Amino acid sequence: MEERMPATAAGRARGCGFVVWLHGLGDCGRANECIADHFSAAAFRDTRWAFPTAPTAAVTCNLSFAGGMLMPSWFDIHDAPIGSKSVRDEEDVLRAVQIVHTMIDREIAAGTNPDDVFVFGLSQGGALSIASVLLYPKTLGGCAVFSGFLPFNSSSSSSSSFAARVTDEKKTPVLWIHGGADSLIPIQEGRDGVKFLRGLGMSCEFKVYDSLGHTLAPYELDYCERWVSEEVLNEHGQGPKKLSGRSKRFCGAFNCFSK
Repeated sequence: MEERMPATAAGRARGCGFVVWLHGLGDCGRANECIADHFSAAAFRDTRWAFPTAPTAAVTCNLSFAGGMLMPSWFDIHDAPIGSKSVRDEEDVLRAVQIVHTMIDREIAAGTNPDDVFVFGLSQGGALSIASVLLYPKTLGGCAVFSGFLPFNSSSSSSSSFAARVTDEKKTPVLWIHGGADSLIPIQEGRDGVKFLRGLGMSCEFKVYDSLGHTLAPYELDYCERWVSEEVLNEHGQGPKKLSGRSKRFCGAFNCFSK
């Protein structure tokens, strides 16, 4: 896990102080570190980024090997196309949530205001990001879900269900970006997730790119950057973003599913 040491919070105006980026299935944190270079707006000037790598585990839906191939995975996925019904072990998800919560707790203990903490996630990491935000005891700055899904059955009435663990009042704003041409995690999973979040009274923007498949495009990161700067932190009037040469050569790290 690559993580920058927190800076002193005293005297710093509100900004995007700390971002946890959660990668997709089969990927790793280090391969995604170049994403931080894409965020060059003023709100991200002093941001500290964390790119953890998921534990290595057998993934059931990958049938290349009996029992599933070993790969970095936040929790088991049983079938594809992937959606909320593909996840059948809530305790598996909760163990992954605790990894994220421990990182956030450590950052807040070092002096970062919870309002300055953001959780972004891609694919399976997007599913974990929304689960982590929903179950965190404090309101955070924001959450961005890229091509994700709810890692639990939101319609379950069981008192032991994941959904039953969600507190009634959550104020963390959410941006959910999904591709209309996504065949691995169909866009209906995004619609269902947004409907569930809004049903909790959460602010959730749903941004759809009709021709986008299951991949991460630079313009998605551009939109996320503007959302944080203008909608969450209300930093209007910064003018158009100027991409550096490094940002234009976006690394395109995305390895969410191996066969």
